[in-house]
Amino acid sequence: MSIDQALETLQAQIGTEVGVSNWITVDQPMIDRFADVTHDDQWIHTDPARAAQTDLGGTIAHGFLTLSLASRFAYDCFPLLPGQSMGINYGFNRLRFLTPVRPEQRLRGRFTLRDVTKRNGSELLRTFNLTIEIDGAGSPALVAEWLGLAVFAQSPQATSGQR
Repeated sequence: MSIDQALETLQAQIGTEVGVSNWITVDQPMIDRFADVTHDDQWIHTDPARAAQTDLGGTIAHGFLTLSLASRFAYDCFPLLPGQSMGINYGFNRLRFLTPVRPEQRLRGRFTLRDVTKRNGSELLRTFNLTIEIDGAGSPALVAEWLGLAVFAQSPQATSGQR
């Protein structure tokens, strides 16, 4: 599939839900490992006894842990398009953490394609509305507008003579 065919296919999907990931359980060991890796060992994440004394009633996952799971959710939902060589995280336009995630809660990502544009002969910029849901909760953990580049291999004709 050429980049132009991929663009046409994706444009037809704008405004529709294009992926729902598998569920992932966030547990205290995952939260503790994230704290170790990021050096963010604030007690509200890592000290269950102390956190139990707060209005939250226990530890909560780091917002950035919840956000970092978006990559896993995207892997569940978006295999490479035909002709695509890789995908690159391009950033966020908007991001809000709405509901704390507690240990043993399950999360999943829902993706709606908001926009797609051709940046050049080898890149499509896709904008997704991402919602990370908490199983059984009335409000999502986070909502975001996420941008990603779909990079396509250029044909040999397109690259010949270029250095």
